[in-house]
Order: sequence, then C-alpha cells, then structure tokens
Amino acid sequence: MRELIGLFLRLGFTAFGGPAAHIALMKDEVVTRRHWMTDAEFLDLLGATNLIPGPNSTQMAIHIGYRREGWPGLLAAGFCFIVPAAGIVLLCAWAYVKYGGLPQAQAVLYGVKPVIIAIVARAIWGLARTAVKHWFCAVLGIAALALALLGADVVVLLFAAGALAATVDWALQPKRQSPRGLLWVYGIATAMIALPDALTRLNGNSGDASKPYSAVALFAFFLKVGMTLYGGGYVLIAFLRDGLVHQWHWLTEAQLLDAIAVGQFTPGPLFTTATFVGYLTGGVAGALIATFAIFLPSFILIAVSGPLVPLLRRSRLAGAFLDGVNVSALALMAAVTVQLGKAALVDGYTVAIALASTALLLRYRINAVWLIGAGAVCGLIAQRAAVSI
Repeated sequence: MRELIGLFLRLGFTAFGGPAAHIALMKDEVVTRRHWMTDAEFLDLLGATNLIPGPNSTQMAIHIGYRREGWPGLLAAGFCFIVPAAGIVLLCAWAYVKYGGLPQAQAVLYGVKPVIIAIVARAIWGLARTAVKHWFCAVLGIAALALALLGADVVVLLFAAGALAATVDWALQPKRQSPRGLLWVYGIATAMIALPDALTRLNGNSGDASKPYSAVALFAFFLKVGMTLYGGGYVLIAFLRDGLVHQWHWLTEAQLLDAIAVGQFTPGPLFTTATFVGYLTGGVAGALIATFAIFLPSFILIAVSGPLVPLLRRSRLAGAFLDGVNVSALALMAAVTVQLGKAALVDGYTVAIALASTALLLRYRINAVWLIGAGAVCGLIAQRAAVSI
C-alpha cells in the first residue's frame, strides 16, 4: 500500500500531457518497472475504462489500485492521483483571482510536449504487440485509427469494434454456438452507443436558463457531467461552455478559456478544470464541491465494474468483444498522439528532444518522470536563449 500511495502521489504531481500520456506513464510504472500486471491485463483495464463515462486516466489509477490492494487500494490510488493535481489547480485559481492572470508555463510546455509524444508512442507500441492477436485485430485497429483521425464518435468506435470482433470470432469458431450470445452483444452495444447521447441531453435545457449560483446546483451539474461524459477532457469543454457560460452565465468565455489553459499545463487529470471553475464560482468551498462531484462517479463505476473485468475473459464471446474494444482504444490513443504531435513538434529543437527521449526510453528504460523534468529544463533553456538573442 505504501508503494501504491507513493507512486500515484508522484504521478499526481508530475503526470503532464493529458490522458494518453498518463496511461503511458502508468503502463511504464506498473507493467514495465514493477511487474504488478501483464500487458494483457493492463489492456483489459484500459478497454474497461473506455466503456464507461468519466476521466480514463483517473479510472485507470483506480483500477490499478483495486487490482493491487483491493478496496483500500481503489480509494488510495484514486485520491492520491487526484488530490495533488487538484491542489495545484486550486493554487492557480487563487493566483488568477488575486493577480488577474495565469502563471506563464509556455516555456515548460515547449520542452515537455515532445517528451510526452515519445512516452506515449513507446507505450502504444508495447501494448499493440499484445492487443494485435491476429490479422483481424490488425485490420480493425487500422480502420479505427483512420476513422478516429476523421473525427468519428469515440463511443461508436469502441462498441462497434467490440461487436464486430465478437461477430468474427463467433463466425470462425469450429463448432458454431447459438447466436443468442451474439444478439446480447449487439443489444448491449446498441444501447450503450445510444445512452451517452440520451444522458447528455440531461445536462442542458432549451433557451436562456440563467440562475444564481448555489452550491447544490454546482454539485448537481458536475455530478451529472461525471456520470455522462464520454470522450475525455476535451469533451468537458463543450459541457462547461453550454452549461456554465451560455445557460447559467456563471462564467465568461474568457474565464472558461483560462480554466481550460490551467487544466492543460498542470499535471494530473484534465477534469481538475472543475476545481478551477468551482473556485471562480464559489471560492474554496466551490472548488472542493466541484472536484468531489465530478470524480465521485468514477469511484462508483470502477467499484461496480472492476470485479467484472476478469469474468469477461472467461467468456469467449465477451473476451473477443473486449479484444475489439482494446485495439480500438489503442487506435484512439494513437490518433490523439498524432494530433498532439502536430502541436508539439514545431521545429528542429522539439524534434531532437522527441528523438533523444525515444532513444533513452528504448535503450535504458529510464523513468519517464525524469525525462519530463529534463524536457521542462530544455524548454526553459530555449526560452532563455531566445530572450538573450
């Protein structure tokens, strides 16, 4: 338990780069360095987190905690990953309100982003060797990557890939079983594809619904977001803009953009943007309420679904469904990495940082957190050199 707490406290303070980077860091720590689980087990947990709403990297932390230390580990890993990041965001919110601006972090991000690309790329490569079990998984992964780059819906991609993989596995069985199980898979996949859209509509209402701030309304809003949001931190932006800017008028567009910026350049889950928003609307109490509300559903969902993941593997049809989801989830990570790479590798200096980081990761298996720190130093050196010139 002590090692688990130490690991996720450290990641809570140092895990920059968004969900794909956080998952890559966790894979490095719990699979490559500590051997707490295999690549296949890690992939199953990743697939399971993609099937439920909420922040994927936080849910991975909670899953790992549960697998390692049971129910106490579930709570410890989640809290230790969330609390440091939320504390840093809360300090940024205080400075923003007091001084009317944000700490400048562009130089640090300039050096860190190329390192993040290298970390995520290595993690995807390692997991892909386990996820791509046969030719159909390879074809499915390539198709999912292409569709993700074209902007296909995340939930549709995941469940459709799972249903298709289950169908192909059923069709190729030497002794074909009754299609009843397959019909159940189709029914569940269809329901889950439709459910997020139906639940998302509960987050808003028609027309101008401006209302005064209240702690109860803040809690209800972020609880509903945590229960219904698929697609990660970037979809959160749309929820906040629709609910808190357009409908309730608790935030301005400028404040929302600043909240998003803080979520981007601070470590830990992007959902800690809720901490910043809560502070702007209700002070320290508002920050605590918003943070608690948006992460609470993740603990409940993992507590319910976590014990079921090993059971899925015992059913051939469910296992095939999970294989399809896993390869599709990796394709989504790859698509995000491509998009991040366009923003991160902007010149020869950043390309050199990315290549050097990749070489160090492959040759020496250096701890990725140290590389992130080195990237930050490189960014600060580049800024100072530019200023002196």
